[in-house]
Amino acid sequence: MKILLRRGIFYLITAWAAISLNFLLPRIMPGSPIDALIAKFRGRLSPQAIEAFRVLFGQKDTSLWQQYVDYWHSILTGQFGISYAYYPSPVTEVLGNSIGWTLVLISICTILGFLVGTGLGMLVGWKRGTWLDALIPVTNFISSIPYFWFAMVIVFVFAITLRWFPLSGGYSITTEIGFNADFLGSAVYYAILPAFTIVATAIGGWLIGMRNMMVTTLAEDFVRMAEAKGLPRRRVMFTYAARNAILPSFSGFAMSLGFVVGGSIVTEIVFNYPGIGSVLFKAAQAQDYPLMQALFLFITLAVLVANVLADIAYVFLDPRTREN
Repeated sequence: MKILLRRGIFYLITAWAAISLNFLLPRIMPGSPIDALIAKFRGRLSPQAIEAFRVLFGQKDTSLWQQYVDYWHSILTGQFGISYAYYPSPVTEVLGNSIGWTLVLISICTILGFLVGTGLGMLVGWKRGTWLDALIPVTNFISSIPYFWFAMVIVFVFAITLRWFPLSGGYSITTEIGFNADFLGSAVYYAILPAFTIVATAIGGWLIGMRNMMVTTLAEDFVRMAEAKGLPRRRVMFTYAARNAILPSFSGFAMSLGFVVGGSIVTEIVFNYPGIGSVLFKAAQAQDYPLMQALFLFITLAVLVANVLADIAYVFLDPRTREN
């Protein structure tokens, strides 16, 4: 379809621009990884050692254009070099050891928050004016609380005071890592508090957005016509009202899926969770160019892929887009 072709060209240009910015931003930051290394050793490195580190980390005196060409070569070959913060581990190994934790926890919780929030919003909008409207101020209050503060309150109440859940970490150190019942059970147990924090703070936004769109859609003529025809109320709610009301939420949902990595930083720092949010925080502290670039590239591609999927869903859910 023409609309998908136009969007595809737009996303290719956007990907090039975002990847180029991903290359430039770390390099315009003050200082360099070598400066951070010198500060770490408090000036005890000799000039020969500093030059050896520059060569080892690929920070040779090459032009910016040559670095840009090498950067695209690393993207196309999937070789992002050695991580400074986790030396001597390659960047791909660092990502491989942490990406699964983030994708499983944050992605599932983001999807769950969207489903619960939009589901409640659909119900509240359909039964507007009833006691269900009381859910709006409660969920909005939780969503308005600073994220890190809410997470620390959860830790204080359930981990420190009640001691129902572990204080931090992703699994018990006494369990053997692998696909076995003990490790999986431990991982789920350690993920309960972070998951609850993410879902609880996400529901409010989805609920109020879906509720308002439901109220607007229910006033449309095609919904009133469906009710006048005597169609079952469940069919009117789902097929006519909810199907059209949920369309604007898809863009926000696509963006939230794309920013899974960035949004996980606070959660993983508070709970000391072993995901790529914590890795990104440590990479920024150490000015780890290869690791930061790989993580930002992952975020960029995730956002673009999520938006592409949202556009495809729009084409199937909204017949009006197929007319262009």
